[in-house]
Amino acid sequence: MAISKIKAAFPYPVQTIWDIVTDLKQYQWRSDLSRVEILTPQQFVEHAKDGFTTTFTVTVCQPCERWEFDSENDNLSGHWTGVFAERDGQTEIEFTEDVTAKKFFLRPFVKFYLKKQQAQYVSDLKTACAHK
Repeated sequence: MAISKIKAAFPYPVQTIWDIVTDLKQYQWRSDLSRVEILTPQQFVEHAKDGFTTTFTVTVCQPCERWEFDSENDNLSGHWTGVFAERDGQTEIEFTEDVTAKKFFLRPFVKFYLKKQQAQYVSDLKTACAHK
């Protein structure tokens, strides 16, 4: 099991950040995705540019406050928690991933992978905000 957390602040209202992060039809701001397939209101599949797919099942949705989902692919299973808060005219996010590698030889690399993915996500989010 590996847990990785990232925090960031954005000079935008929480509604703006929430809308970007949770709008599964507008995924193009994500540099790692080729498409998102919406299965149901609670389940979606992300198709990475490298062809890898991950299925997500939303477990908590409190608009502009908290979004959580379970994730599953051939290599990993886990849980993602996104906390959103507006303070002093900006939005603070805290995203936490708790992931277990399904293959023992991947375990030493999971934490590094999560940190890299989270950093890219926040970078892409900042770029997306700048274009709003």
